[in-house]
Amino acid sequence: MTHHDQALSREAFEARLRRIGLERYHDKHPFHRRLHGGECTPDEVRAWVVNRWIYQSRIPMKDAAFLSRVEDPHLRRIWRSRIEDHDGGVAEGGGIRRWLALARAVGLDPDYVASGRGAMPATRFAVEAYVRFVRDMPLLDAVAASLTEMFAPAIHAARIEGLLRHYDFADDAALSYFRTRLTEAPKDVAFGLRWVLDHADTAERQDAAAAALEFKTDVLWAQLDALWHGYVEGHIPPGAWQPGEGMAR
Repeated sequence: MTHHDQALSREAFEARLRRIGLERYHDKHPFHRRLHGGECTPDEVRAWVVNRWIYQSRIPMKDAAFLSRVEDPHLRRIWRSRIEDHDGGVAEGGGIRRWLALARAVGLDPDYVASGRGAMPATRFAVEAYVRFVRDMPLLDAVAASLTEMFAPAIHAARIEGLLRHYDFADDAALSYFRTRLTEAPKDVAFGLRWVLDHADTAERQDAAAAALEFKTDVLWAQLDALWHGYVEGHIPPGAWQPGEGMAR
C-alpha cells in the first residue's frame, strides 16, 4: 500500500480509494468469472450460496456492532437503514430473506442454509474477522471498510445478466437480492464515501481508511479462494457442505 506524507485532496483521495477497487475487488476472482460465464456446476453454485449466506447474515450484525459505538445520533439514523435493508420487516423480510429465496431456487432447503452448518471454516474466519474489525477498529476504519459497496453495483449487474443467460434457476424471484442491491448500495455509498472524505483529513487517517478498504477486499477475496479450493478443485474441508446435503424436499 502507498503511504503519503501529506494529505491528498478530496478528489485525489477518492481516486485512491477507487483504484483499490479496480485492482483488488473480487469481481476479478476466477470463481466469479466462472459463475457469471455459466461454467459453474449446479453444486458449485449451491456451495457459493451456502457459504455466502454467512456473509449476508452477518452484515446486519456488524452494522449493529458499529451502531453500538456511535454517539452521533445523525450517524446512527443514517446507518440504521443498512440493518433495515438486510433484516427487513416481519412480513416482507429484507436482503437475507431474499438470499434464502435464491437458496430455494437452486434446490437447497432454506432452513439448512440459514443454519450455517455447511459453511467452510475459511468462510467463517474471514467473515468473523470483518465483524470484529467493524466492532473494534476506529469508526473511520469501519466506515471505510464498507466502501467495497462502491464497486458492488457493477458486479450485481454482471451477475444478473450472467445468471439469467446461463442457469435455469434464474428468474426474478431468485435474483431479487441482486436487483434490490442495485438501488440500495448507491445510497449507502453516497453517505459512506462523503463521511470518509470528511473525516480522513490527515495523511495518517487517509492511509488508515485505504488500509481498511484493502482489508475488506481481502475478506471478500478469501471467501472465493476457499470456494475455489473446496468445490472447483475438490478439496472440501471436514464439516463443510457436501453435494446432496441440505437439499429441498
